[in-house]
Amino acid sequence: MTETASTASPAAVHRRDRLPGKALLGLFLSGFVGILTECLPAGLLPEMAHTLHTSAALTGQTVTLYAAATAIAAIPLSRATSKWPRKNVLQLALGIVAVTNVLTAVSSDYALTLAIRFVSGLGTGLIWPLLGGYAARLAPEGRQGRAIAIALAGTPIGLAGGVPVGTWMSSLGGWQLAFYASAAVTALTMAWALATLPNLPGQSVHERFKVSQALVIPGLRTILFALAAYMIAHNILYTYISEFLTYVDMESQTGWVLFAFGVTSVLSVLVVGTHIDRHLRKLVVGSTVVFAISMLVLAVLSGVPALVYVAVAAWGFAFGSSPSLFIGAVINATREAADVAQTITITVFSSSIALGGLIGGLLIADLGTASITWASLVLLVAAGIAVIGGKKNAFPKGA
Repeated sequence: MTETASTASPAAVHRRDRLPGKALLGLFLSGFVGILTECLPAGLLPEMAHTLHTSAALTGQTVTLYAAATAIAAIPLSRATSKWPRKNVLQLALGIVAVTNVLTAVSSDYALTLAIRFVSGLGTGLIWPLLGGYAARLAPEGRQGRAIAIALAGTPIGLAGGVPVGTWMSSLGGWQLAFYASAAVTALTMAWALATLPNLPGQSVHERFKVSQALVIPGLRTILFALAAYMIAHNILYTYISEFLTYVDMESQTGWVLFAFGVTSVLSVLVVGTHIDRHLRKLVVGSTVVFAISMLVLAVLSGVPALVYVAVAAWGFAFGSSPSLFIGAVINATREAADVAQTITITVFSSSIALGGLIGGLLIADLGTASITWASLVLLVAAGIAVIGGKKNAFPKGA
């Protein structure tokens, strides 16, 4: 006999309401390897520059080009593969990342390495637009926000833990070992996703929204503006955190400062994930305000090392779940157009990474290192105004 809702046992109801942990772990790991692959050179610049016979500044463009490729690819590749089964797209993207990590490790030519990194960024351009929507479709009703938070948690954890671990591995066996290890983790992620993720169907042609249609949905442009200001502010300082710590005479404590950022980023994922479905607006507002206060402290009181630690820890806590918060807001605002809206969001996200690094470098060169905290603060004030003011459609009350 078919079990109905009225006769279902408590155990059966619990199973239906339970998040699919193994499948969400596969999405989490996919996001982790994407951001790890993107940012890994940031901790390996001197060693890579030596092998590639170029400067550290030029080697740093392997990060910028990767982010640019992801931004360029997110919309066209997502639309080109929108009718494909979701797991097939994810496996293709992870395969590209795994192979290009190996090729990066064996390359000793700068131009070739840039080309490989561009292709790798195209792979990640397929991964990130998938994660939020895939997680939401896997989750039971009313728990989509938590599922999205889990799936996207790989991004801050990759930033917080993956890059320092890769840097440590390079000290054991050269920078190439870090890329081989990243390729191995990506291959394991492919195996896990293959075993645990259901192969959800893509969208048929008549179901797809155009980018122009999605952009006129009330609230989406406000979310995208707030996201861009928030992420550029983050990347202006995070990209040059070593330079900033040298400026405040704390260069010997860089590892510990990044550790503080990483710990609170992970804590943010755990705390926010339990409340995101009921208090999205409050969490976005709180994240933006805490981030802004952190930048103000770093701008004004950076001469006090203890306050630098406190400000960086607060920054990590604010930033840790920000991808989940903004993607969740996009999904809530766009509903039927959520898939294409997420590709637009990933384009903005990746462009902001590239822009943050570029703007930060220009500010340091022209106005000095102190200017990057003030620039970040101005951007966060703009983001805060958009978030707080977007209470009708973008970040509605009660969301």
